[in-house]
Amino acid sequence: MPRPPLPYKEALAWLYGLQRFGIKLGLENIRRLIAELHIDLRGSRVIHVAGTNGKGSVCAMIDSILRAQGYHSGLFTSPHLVTFRERVRVNGAMISEGAVASGLTTIRDLVADWNPHPTFFEIITALALKHFSEEKIDIVVLETGMGGRLDATNAVQSDVSVITSIDFDHEQWLGRSLREIATEKAGIMKPKVPVICAPQRPEAEEVIRARAAECETPIEFVAASYDKTPIALAGSHQRQNAALAVAAIRAGKIKIDDAAIARGLATLDWPARFQRWDERTIIDGAHNPASARVLADTWREIFGDQRATLVLAILSDKDLRGICEALAPISDYVFLPKIRSERAAPPDELAKVLSTITPLLPYSMTGSIGDALELAGAKPQPVLITGSLHFAGETFAHLRGKPAAFEECAQ
Repeated sequence: MPRPPLPYKEALAWLYGLQRFGIKLGLENIRRLIAELHIDLRGSRVIHVAGTNGKGSVCAMIDSILRAQGYHSGLFTSPHLVTFRERVRVNGAMISEGAVASGLTTIRDLVADWNPHPTFFEIITALALKHFSEEKIDIVVLETGMGGRLDATNAVQSDVSVITSIDFDHEQWLGRSLREIATEKAGIMKPKVPVICAPQRPEAEEVIRARAAECETPIEFVAASYDKTPIALAGSHQRQNAALAVAAIRAGKIKIDDAAIARGLATLDWPARFQRWDERTIIDGAHNPASARVLADTWREIFGDQRATLVLAILSDKDLRGICEALAPISDYVFLPKIRSERAAPPDELAKVLSTITPLLPYSMTGSIGDALELAGAKPQPVLITGSLHFAGETFAHLRGKPAAFEECAQ
């Protein structure tokens, strides 16, 4: 007998309990979920985006442009910042609590005796795809969770594959070399399905071109930046992301006009990407050395030689040293708060890393985000809050006065 439907909070509690199964890359479970949930996206076109950095921004840009043109769009991204519902959107609106609860209850009952049990990410991918199927979406934009070849999103037949900048991240799952990581990312390519790709380092480009040849698929490397109209996101890298987004839409033979492109890029709402919270506070989710270097470059574009009061928290499985090395040159003082995420590196561990890189850079450890922000606000320099999308989300929850809304999430 089916168990009674779960309330929203209980449904999420069940979902987060699945994190005990860890991360298991593979397509067997998600294919079974798609079949048994009767998910049908044959009436939808699908744009599938992989990469190390920028893939979320590219997905958000594509979705915003599509909506500006009047398409019925679906967007699946991860992780969320404050609420789980951010991950699944239709026409820009987050999935409702009721749809989450209903969908997760159905999936819970379906997979109760599966062995192996589906993972957290497999379940939320199935939830999103089921929602899009029921909503009769025109165009679905899917962001990979990790890698590509064995990522749950790769079970869907795409109409365009997009690969953003590839760099080092998640090495324990994707490989220790850029070539290995690129092989996983390039795994989203499908036979004869067009590929749009950002400029890559030579070893990554070689892998991508070889995979494209194997799939007999046309590939376009987009090196230019989009400079025609204003973009809501700061930084020259976002103009490169915008060019990638526009090229992806055109590669899918999706009718779009210049006015929709301009409206979509100008009205884009994508938090924690060099976001100005107020006149002197920036929040950014940079969480690996490559994105931290881009963040430092963007800081210099906006603030010149003026240094930041840095509020920093990083997850323990990330390259702590590489991130600190990228951010130290733009920092005048660093606050290291203790945050709620159990995955966060302890402040004293970050302090040791910083002291070995730049012994003269002053820092303080604080017991909470609130303490760090209050102390940083008393400094004369502009404030930069960064190190993790988890940290950005917890910061938003604190600044909005709704810390209870913050939900621990898997990157």
